[in-house]
Amino acid sequence: MSEAATPAVAAGSRISTTRIVGVAAVALAVSVFVQNAVFGGTGAPAYSDPLGVVLTYHAENRGAFAIISGLETVNMVLLLLFVTALHGLVQRRGGAGEDWSRLAVAAGAACSTLFALFIATQIVVVLAASNLAEPNPAFALMWQLHAAIFALALPALGATFIGAALATHASGLTRPWQRLLGMAGGSLLILAGAGNLAIADGSPLIFVGVLGYFLWLVWLVVTGLRLIRGQG
Repeated sequence: MSEAATPAVAAGSRISTTRIVGVAAVALAVSVFVQNAVFGGTGAPAYSDPLGVVLTYHAENRGAFAIISGLETVNMVLLLLFVTALHGLVQRRGGAGEDWSRLAVAAGAACSTLFALFIATQIVVVLAASNLAEPNPAFALMWQLHAAIFALALPALGATFIGAALATHASGLTRPWQRLLGMAGGSLLILAGAGNLAIADGSPLIFVGVLGYFLWLVWLVVTGLRLIRGQG
């Protein structure tokens, strides 16, 4: 390969990586949206609902939860692909924002682990609900653990959001308003996560995190489409 061809190959590789990051971002947003649509469509209980309601829901929606738990596997892979490919893209563009992309990788790994535990505890709740006539202390404990893990996953997602938003902006991949969206949404997630004890006890503080979560999905779609088009 000639030296003259090297820059063209490098540029092609960068464009390919840019599109991989974009596709991963959009695919993650779609998968998470579908997952939450199934949650909402089946009338998933809130953490403040009585345990009897929680037991009935999980006993009656085992099939729907099989879809939900399967999508969580997809989400985990897509999130890790997104943050890892983003870090590589930032490095190829000169390294501006590299520290923030490292934060996104580390926080994304922690977030994936916590959401895996989140789904794992709910799998236990589903299996237990199939064999219980009424909630027992072990069932109640597992449901509270499930809620606590979700609350702790929020700040990990917030750090991922902020790291990714600042990294993409520093590298010239996104516009200033997308950085502000990332800072706002990530801060909401971290703020909600700081009230993890209250959320595990059924506090409406969870809706602060839900708003941050929604902004994360918006940012993923907008940023992903921009990168797929090769903008930035």
